[in-house]
Amino acid sequence: MLWNFTKMHGAGNDFVVLDGVRQPITLTPQRAQALADRHFGIGADQILLVEDPLDPAADFRYRIFNADGSEVEHCGNGARCFVRFVHEHGLSRRNPLRAEIATGLIVLHESPDGQVAVDMGSTGFTPQQLDFDADNLATRPVGQDTQYALDLGDDTHWFSIAAISNPHAVLQVEQLDDYPVNRIGPALERHPRFRQRVNVGFMQIMTRHAIRLRVYERGAGETLACGTGACAAAIAGIRQGLLDSPVQVQTRGGLLQISWDGQSLRMQGPATTVFQGQVDIDALVAHTLENKG
Repeated sequence: MLWNFTKMHGAGNDFVVLDGVRQPITLTPQRAQALADRHFGIGADQILLVEDPLDPAADFRYRIFNADGSEVEHCGNGARCFVRFVHEHGLSRRNPLRAEIATGLIVLHESPDGQVAVDMGSTGFTPQQLDFDADNLATRPVGQDTQYALDLGDDTHWFSIAAISNPHAVLQVEQLDDYPVNRIGPALERHPRFRQRVNVGFMQIMTRHAIRLRVYERGAGETLACGTGACAAAIAGIRQGLLDSPVQVQTRGGLLQISWDGQSLRMQGPATTVFQGQVDIDALVAHTLENKG
C-alpha cells in the first residue's frame, strides 16, 4: 500500500505528516515505528496524521504518534507543521484553523512571515491532571508554583509539573550543556509515579524573558525542540516569579516564543517543509522487522 507523506520540522523537532483526508490511512504502532526509524525508515520524532474531524466545531482532526508507536495528546511543534501542511496541500484556506486533538480544540494561525501561532488550550498544575502519584513526596512552594522531590538513585531532584494537554516535569539547572539530560531524562520519564510517563524539561534561565531548554520526550527521547515542553518551562518560571511573559525559549533546534497571562497560553515559532515522497508502508514494515531481527 502506497502512502504519500511530507517530511517537516518545527525548530528541529521533525515529523512525517500523513494526509488521512485524501487517502485511507490506518496507522498502527508498528507502522508508526517503521516510519519513524532513522536507519530503516524515513526518520522522525513523531508521526502526524491529518483526518476529517469528529467534532463539528473543528476543521480537522490532528493526531500524534511518537517514534515508539504510542499515541499522545498534543505536540506544539507538530501543531505548527499541521497548519502549514493543510495550507500548502490545499486542504483548507481557513486562517485561523481549529484543530481537534485528543483533549479538545486548539486554534492555529499562520502569519505572512511564515511564523505560526498556536493557542495551546488549557493548562493544569495538579498531580491528578498528570496522573502523577505525589503521595508522601516532599514538596516546597516556589512563588505560586509547587515543586516535588524524587530520589533517582544519584540524588534528590526537585521539579515542577504542568499539564499542557500532555504531562510535563520541569527541572531548573545551572549549566544546561553539562547536565546529564540523557540519564536523568529517562529515569524521570519512566518513573512509576508517572502512570502515563512524562516529558522532562531541563531549563536554564538566562534573563527574565529568556531561557535555554532541552527536553527528553516521552516515547521519543531527547528532541531538538518540544513545543508543549517550551510552554511548560516558561509557565513554571513565570509561576515561580523568575520569568515574565513573553518568554523566548532557545531550544537546540531553534527559537520559540511563549506568552501566558495566567489563562491564555500562546506559542509562536517556525514550521518548515523538508521534502515529500511516497512510501510502501507494508514493504517498509517488513524491511524494518527483517533488519532488526
